[in-house]
Amino acid sequence: MPKQPMNRPHRLTKAVIPAAGLGIRFLPATKATPKEMLPVVDKPAIQYVVEEAVAAGLDDVLMVTGRNKYAVEDHFDRNHELETTLSHNDDDEKLARVQESSALAAIHYVRQGDPHGLGHAVLCAAPHVGREPFAVLLGDDLIHPRDPLLARMIEVQEQHGGSVIALMEVDPSRIHLYGCAAVETTAEDDVVRVSNLVEKPTAAEAPSNYAIIGRYILTPAVFDVLRTTEPGKDGEIQLTDALKRLAVGDGSPVHGVVFNGRRYNTGNRSDYLRAIVTLACQREDLGPDFRTWLRSHVDGLAATEPAA
Repeated sequence: MPKQPMNRPHRLTKAVIPAAGLGIRFLPATKATPKEMLPVVDKPAIQYVVEEAVAAGLDDVLMVTGRNKYAVEDHFDRNHELETTLSHNDDDEKLARVQESSALAAIHYVRQGDPHGLGHAVLCAAPHVGREPFAVLLGDDLIHPRDPLLARMIEVQEQHGGSVIALMEVDPSRIHLYGCAAVETTAEDDVVRVSNLVEKPTAAEAPSNYAIIGRYILTPAVFDVLRTTEPGKDGEIQLTDALKRLAVGDGSPVHGVVFNGRRYNTGNRSDYLRAIVTLACQREDLGPDFRTWLRSHVDGLAATEPAA
């Protein structure tokens, strides 16, 4: 029998998920409920992010939280009273779904304290991460489960070293909402070399229409840079500014993976609704009936629209 090739072990095992935001755009829903716990169909948005990390082979997750985020911790903890009730009722399906979140990964927490920006949130992860590469996943960005962006980024990091960021082409009129990358092409169609970065530039200042979306693979060198990075845009310590120093200053490579898949900004109300509709339509248990209703609803809306 031929010898089976050995699987190359993952060099990355740790993921950091900043989750300290106030969710102001979703008030009043987020007055007492963390924005990360808003449901997308029947799971909180942040569970999709943890599942994405686990699917890419990262089983050690650190959440950087802030005030009033206890619901996030409770969700990923065991609920023995609820589990006992479901078990006594022989409701095995719901029991499995309740237990699923607490069995996904080893999940840890650190409080950010004063919110000084994404760069500061990442720096809070330094004691846990240590001196090894790690991933950062922003909880506002929901990547469709069938579009394995993070796994591809890990491949690129293993090939090129340094840091890797996720990029997406956006309309120039929207580039001021993102960090923006100046890029150089490589031999791979979906990989670029990042030569400069600008946080939330105007359309005239932007070096491209490649926007940074909320997925990063970083090396521990970023911590040393963040410790000396001055507050930038909006008076916050910007991760974009630290990555710029790595790319431009010390020769540490920064590559970008150009993503053409499905991404939803669940911090935006319209995108949040699109995510719910898309994922509900694709569910085997909900999709058939929901799609039928949705078609009827859309046809009804069209019928009531005034003629042009």
